[in-house]
Amino acid sequence: MDKARQNSEGIAPAVIPWDVIIIGGGLAGLSAAIYLGRSRRDTLLIHTNRSMAQWEKDVQNYLGFPDGIEGSVLLARGMQQALRFGAVVMKDDISSLVPDGDIFCLTGSGTMYRARRVLVATGLTHLPPQIPGVRECLGRSLFFCKDCDAFRLQGQHIVIIGWNNEAADYALAMLAFSCHVIICTNGRVMQWDAVRAGWLNEYDVPIRQGRIHSLVHNNGQLTSLTFELGKSLKVDAAFTTRGDVYHHDLAAGAGAELDEEGQVIIDHSMRTTVPGLYAAGCVTPSNCQMIIAAGQGALAGQVINRDLFEDSLKRHALPRYSNRMN
Repeated sequence: MDKARQNSEGIAPAVIPWDVIIIGGGLAGLSAAIYLGRSRRDTLLIHTNRSMAQWEKDVQNYLGFPDGIEGSVLLARGMQQALRFGAVVMKDDISSLVPDGDIFCLTGSGTMYRARRVLVATGLTHLPPQIPGVRECLGRSLFFCKDCDAFRLQGQHIVIIGWNNEAADYALAMLAFSCHVIICTNGRVMQWDAVRAGWLNEYDVPIRQGRIHSLVHNNGQLTSLTFELGKSLKVDAAFTTRGDVYHHDLAAGAGAELDEEGQVIIDHSMRTTVPGLYAAGCVTPSNCQMIIAAGQGALAGQVINRDLFEDSLKRHALPRYSNRMN
């Protein structure tokens, strides 16, 4: 790794392009940085310290942690590992990503960067409902992912906050874990289709349409929902299905194609539709799970390293050593 790139303030000058710049410090970005660092690639990881993994207080489904691990701890360990293997890490907010021939130009907060390859691992943000008490309960008793958190809620009183097909699916799926499941539409008109309406009726899933006033909790542990009208509702945990915001602006600005939901389209090797530009993790159509994001990051790191190797062969630019035996 070329440490001469950094000045005394840790700022990377724009003269020499990096082999790879990774945008995003979540599980996908960190995993890629580990693989690329171990491949001896000149790698810069730029992050804003806003990974959604920080919302998870107890990650129970990440391989190798049978007792669970806090999301922020998992991120910190990944960062330490990336640094150990030579990746350079900087905190900056990239505002633009522009292809310029076979180089990408990136604009940060007062700093310009250049790279031969770029991995976009900017993720997504789940939209929590705008209800008092939500922020305190995030990751403790208010969740977004049934695959991650349903297991821990067996037998509890569970509310699904939502009004669309996804809300109906969540409520029906949660019946495998608890008989106490209810949907609250928070004042919205029900928008699930007729088939799901029939299933909800068949399985006698209660629906409450009143607007929620607040989430009542004890240090983040839900105890009840209060409504603008009507009685409060006993609740142990909640899932929200308001939707997601995919952080695709940089990839789209560079010309990468998106799908109908706003996810960056990739092939089986994490390549986008722009040569030299890759994407991994929750900004892609993959199932947004931490371990899947880490796996995609690892694959992206391997693919990028291979692509750079093949490019070096074409340019006759591999390291050269004397073949004379000493």
